[in-house]
Amino acid sequence: MSSDAVGMQQLIFVHPGDLNSPTGGYAYDRRIIAGLKSLGWDIQLIGLGEGYPFPKLAQVEEAKVQLQGLTPGVPMVIDGLALGALPEVAACVAKHHPLVALIHHPLAFEFGLSEEEVALIKQSETEALRHVSGVIANSPATARDLHQHYGVQMDRIDVVLPGTDRNVHQRKRLQITNGSCDAVRLLSVGSIIPRKGFPDLLAALAPLADLFWTLSIAGDTTRNTTAFEQLIDGIARFGFESRVQVLGTVSDSELDILYTQADAFVLPSLFEGYGMVYAEAMAYGLPIIATSGGAIPDTVPSEAGLLVRPGDVPALTLALKTVIEDAPYRARLSSGALRAAAQQPTWDQAAQQFTLALRRFTPK
Repeated sequence: MSSDAVGMQQLIFVHPGDLNSPTGGYAYDRRIIAGLKSLGWDIQLIGLGEGYPFPKLAQVEEAKVQLQGLTPGVPMVIDGLALGALPEVAACVAKHHPLVALIHHPLAFEFGLSEEEVALIKQSETEALRHVSGVIANSPATARDLHQHYGVQMDRIDVVLPGTDRNVHQRKRLQITNGSCDAVRLLSVGSIIPRKGFPDLLAALAPLADLFWTLSIAGDTTRNTTAFEQLIDGIARFGFESRVQVLGTVSDSELDILYTQADAFVLPSLFEGYGMVYAEAMAYGLPIIATSGGAIPDTVPSEAGLLVRPGDVPALTLALKTVIEDAPYRARLSSGALRAAAQQPTWDQAAQQFTLALRRFTPK
């Protein structure tokens, strides 16, 4: 095999956990890997197991042995969920591989961490990022955070936005009648973790109990037991058992049906490195109700949705009330969402941009 083929078309992609996990970060990884393969890349997938970003010492040693045993010279992408916890491994691996970090959002920005955990993770991430040839970030906001808070120079960062399947989505509004009125069907998609803001959502809906609405929540319920218990307790406390469905993880086909049947998308995340579900919802023509946390304003323009400050429950209530009560306004936001979605990349385009970034950061 020629050196050009090795340098330009072979790739090692390192990820923690289960690549099929139902999160936005893993979905990004899966779609980029599939896109790169379709462009001719020969990709070796290396899984590092569970437990990240807090691996045990034995896992760190195992990762070091595993990655050092790979064919030298082949470019290596490491998902930031693992890289940030492996600064010493990154230092060793970078001696034998062009190393590229894929950062969905800084680990230290995750909610629910203690101050000590935040400090340790930020120090570990900062050290690990010193050893990479370049960084691929999933949004301009993530790139800015890496520059401002981690000291990564902007010329070492490329932004590759997530794609959508807008070319195959067709917005089909299915009318479901409840008596003489139609209930507005709200949809949330996201893992049940503190950062996603589900307690704020329930509290914001409480004053709107006299309006006609339902809420479906699709997402992994196993990642944070406390957050899931709080969600279930909140549903019972507000008397929403007949109006709020917690569906857990659903298949792609089930999720497609949920997006198709919904009237509006709501997810009051406290922070997002990009927010793939917002882009996906806009591709279905759904009005968005969200917050201004992190990169969400970069993803959701004003013509497509209403954004409130993270944690501002009264403002969230007002946004929900407006969208639920005003059907013509929902229709305008729906049109705006489709226009915004038309400006987003497809997954094929995202893979092409990822290829350009890899070629910029790895030697020929």
